[in-house]
Amino acid sequence: MTVLDERPTLVYPREKPPTARPRWARPALAALLAATTVLYLWGLGSAGWANEYYAAAVQAGTQSWKALLFGSIDAGNAITVDKPPAALWVMALSGRIFGFGTLSMLVPQALMGVASVWLVHGAVRRVAGYGAGLLAGAVLALTPVAALMFRFNNPDALLVLLMVAAAYCLTRALDGRTTRWIALAGVAIGFAFLAKLLQALLVTPALALVVLVAVGGTVWQRLRDLAVGLAAMVVSAGWYLALVSLWPSDSRPYIGGSTDNSLLQLALGYNGLGRVFGGDGNPGGGAASAGMPGPMGGSPMFGGSTGITRLFGESMGTEISWLLPAALIGLIAGLWFTRRAPRTDRTRAGLLLWGGWLVVTAVVFSFMKGIMHPYYTVALAPAIAAVVAISVRELWRGKRFGAPRVVLAAMLTVTGVWNFVLLDRTPDWLPWLRWAVLVAAVLTAAVLLAGAHRLGRATVVVAAVGLLAGLGATAAYTVETVAGSHGGGIPTSGPSRPGGGFGMGFGPGPGGPQVRASDNSELKSMLLQAENRWAAATVGSQTAGGLELSTGKSIMSIGGFSGGDNAPTLEQFQAYVAEGQIRYFIAGNGPGGGHHGPGGDDGSAAQITSWVQQRFTAEDVGGTEIYDLSAPQ
Repeated sequence: MTVLDERPTLVYPREKPPTARPRWARPALAALLAATTVLYLWGLGSAGWANEYYAAAVQAGTQSWKALLFGSIDAGNAITVDKPPAALWVMALSGRIFGFGTLSMLVPQALMGVASVWLVHGAVRRVAGYGAGLLAGAVLALTPVAALMFRFNNPDALLVLLMVAAAYCLTRALDGRTTRWIALAGVAIGFAFLAKLLQALLVTPALALVVLVAVGGTVWQRLRDLAVGLAAMVVSAGWYLALVSLWPSDSRPYIGGSTDNSLLQLALGYNGLGRVFGGDGNPGGGAASAGMPGPMGGSPMFGGSTGITRLFGESMGTEISWLLPAALIGLIAGLWFTRRAPRTDRTRAGLLLWGGWLVVTAVVFSFMKGIMHPYYTVALAPAIAAVVAISVRELWRGKRFGAPRVVLAAMLTVTGVWNFVLLDRTPDWLPWLRWAVLVAAVLTAAVLLAGAHRLGRATVVVAAVGLLAGLGATAAYTVETVAGSHGGGIPTSGPSRPGGGFGMGFGPGPGGPQVRASDNSELKSMLLQAENRWAAATVGSQTAGGLELSTGKSIMSIGGFSGGDNAPTLEQFQAYVAEGQIRYFIAGNGPGGGHHGPGGDDGSAAQITSWVQQRFTAEDVGGTEIYDLSAPQ
């Protein structure tokens, strides 16, 4: 670790990492993991089915092995969700073992959060010591968006866990046996790709940089190891791409979100480069040309306007930015103080790894033109936690010198001021907290500048107050997130506020056609009596998801999530009806907020709806318009 003297901008001989574990280390880690487990499991079922789109796919996976393999929205295997199915595999297998329900679906997600905290602790401990590891784990656990998504059924929980696992493996590669650990890091990233496609690759520049700069061995050995990691990543993701491509398309579900029934096209189009550059069903293409600047005209549910301040804005600020300014300051200072360290210096390697993750992901999130939801920022949480912990530990060790002490005080002051601003966005919620955090941060920073290292044993008190000032606001927001109910397709953390909690019609809140349909007892009774492959078909997944969850029956989502995919075609739907595979058609739904696929008046959903209305008689069932496809006019 950095040994600093009166010239702290220079690098001095490095200490070896402590080999003996302090007596307090293991009990402290156990307490951290136990507290995280309680925090993430507390009241876990309060959000109901969370995101019904994924919940319906999990249920389908418990009813059909093919639906489990491909990630189908329905057990009849008409169409998949618009993501690869790795996260669904975990939740559906849990449902098959313990019975499908809210807890069997969400408990694995919460445990992924606990595992992520454990791995972040382990990775940081290896480069900065036990105290820094505990701080990194605590910061991750107390990040509001992390508490939100590790208690939800979106694929982000598995994505983050696997990216953290890759970073941990690469940290282990610094100890030796580099090839094996770098290969394992590649495997983790490959499976992260099967959770959320190209977003998993945002950490690969940082991983590659550490291999080339900080791992032991000659240049050629490092290049070989990098090639091994790349090959492991390609194989661990490519096997599933090959499986989907080689499987006969007429005997598997349509790949939701794609334009040509291809998972590779989904990865490169709508859910890949389209998210970054716009187009392929994302805003920035058709949306921008229609006069909607930026992502959905700067809508908060799509991350707000693009730019360098995006992560600090109204949409994302309270999700992730509590310690982001401190992390950026600490990263710059840490890299400066270690600029002349040996190539394999562990502290600098840790900063390059987690700092590279932070910078690349933050830049992409700030400027991406496609769909960007606030909860995506959970991918930044481990990097912020690790950078803050490593930099605080190094600066604290050099607190007897001027420059580290000034930087540490600046980090604490900026955190206090910025947290005051964030808390002021919900002025009616704990109004005293923002003042307490600000005053404590400023006073502690002043003590640091005056020379806290001269206080003897009282220095521990200064450190404790500083930690409370730095973590108090984000911890309170996290506890409020756990205590509240955060459902819907676009959940947000913290206390409710105007413009927050964008349900998109998927959560338990009011509004949306699926609420009426899934609460329609007469309709559900009819569906329960249907023995067809699909009890009903409807446009988009909003109505379908709620009905599947409330009846356990397979409901075809025509056009996938938003109703915009060209699946099934009119000819395929007509064949299904002729063969008696669909009993009812439920009208009154439409595009559910998605923007991919052909859609429009000429898409298959519109054609199917028109064909059904012309050939079958509408019936009002509890306020829902139903067509019995077994009884043509």
